[in-house]
Amino acid sequence: MQEWNAVISVHEHGFRQAINVFGDFGEVKRTDFFNVLLLRARDVNQMLETLRERTLKNPSTLSFLARLIPITHTFTFDSADEFELKAGEILITWTQHLAGKSFYVRIRRRGFKGKISSPGEERLLDVVLLEALKKAGAPGRISFQDPDAIIAIETIGTWAGLTLVMREDLKRYPFIRLD
Repeated sequence: MQEWNAVISVHEHGFRQAINVFGDFGEVKRTDFFNVLLLRARDVNQMLETLRERTLKNPSTLSFLARLIPITHTFTFDSADEFELKAGEILITWTQHLAGKSFYVRIRRRGFKGKISSPGEERLLDVVLLEALKKAGAPGRISFQDPDAIIAIETIGTWAGLTLVMREDLKRYPFIRLD
């Protein structure tokens, strides 16, 4: 499987600009989904800092960009059960980062229509994390109002990418948009 470490959503007619801007950081690939690109950046953290600096100098630099989601973990899946199992295994590894914190899971599904329900999967994965945190003795809580963290899950067909985004990251990189 090809490893991608960012999902880029652009506004209409933003493909060319996105390819030009993000091509500086790595390989950009179109997907079969409207206005969605995948990026394999050489260094995601360096890319985020460079984009931050550019937008501080010129706020309209990323006007073509609807959303940028850096990805830290990926997997492929062929069923809802396999998706739940693999996503849950990754989420549990983040319990030390979420101990005693507020969070929620947000899934942006592209493909697998009728097989995976984003709201249903979000609730299920919220429960998986809450139970893991409780078991670890550091309960967390679900909050949609200024949470400490958001778990973003992006699916593109049978490929899934996950990331844990802390509140500080959202403030530092306002072009990371999760909702």
